[in-house]
Amino acid sequence: MKFEELLEMVPPEGIFRTGQILAGRRSPDHVRRQLHRWIRQGRVIQLRREVYMLADNRTGVRPHPFVVANYLKVGSYVSLQSALSHYGMIPEYVPVTTSVTTARPETLETDVGWFQFRHIASRLLSRFETVEPAPRQQAFVATPEKALLDLLYLTPHSDDMNYLRELRLTSPTTVDSAEFRRRLHEVAEEMNTPKLKRAAERLERIEL
Repeated sequence: MKFEELLEMVPPEGIFRTGQILAGRRSPDHVRRQLHRWIRQGRVIQLRREVYMLADNRTGVRPHPFVVANYLKVGSYVSLQSALSHYGMIPEYVPVTTSVTTARPETLETDVGWFQFRHIASRLLSRFETVEPAPRQQAFVATPEKALLDLLYLTPHSDDMNYLRELRLTSPTTVDSAEFRRRLHEVAEEMNTPKLKRAAERLERIEL
């Protein structure tokens, strides 16, 4: 495989998995050797095993961290503080892109930033959707209410009123406050844990 062929195969944001370029190849070992050669030459960056990115993307497009997170762990979606910040619901800058997954938890440092993956039960892997975090880029991200409930689920004593106030939550930019509260109760019932139901009730006392 020539480097020009690789450029034609990868998506515009320049990030790809090995399987995307091995499909239909008669000599996968040859392609892997080429990848390692391009890494040594500084033309390709390895983000983790089987996940790569062009070092110099000629399209000028850089992959958004949410897109990178989806590539780093299959079956995950961006949630918690990262999603809440995306929806304008918390005031803090979030330096780590955080996702949830049914696989083992881990934190990864890559050439394009830090990524954290938190484990949740498979029955709770729901209520995410495809969003466009950057022009012409798509990623799986929790809905606003699910991002908040994922955070509360994974945080000890998160149904405490002091903790809920310290979040300094505001209404998501994508839906009005009344609709958000309705969905919050709906998803809390679906997740079916006493802590989340209490938290949803107590959030009614906090103006968003």
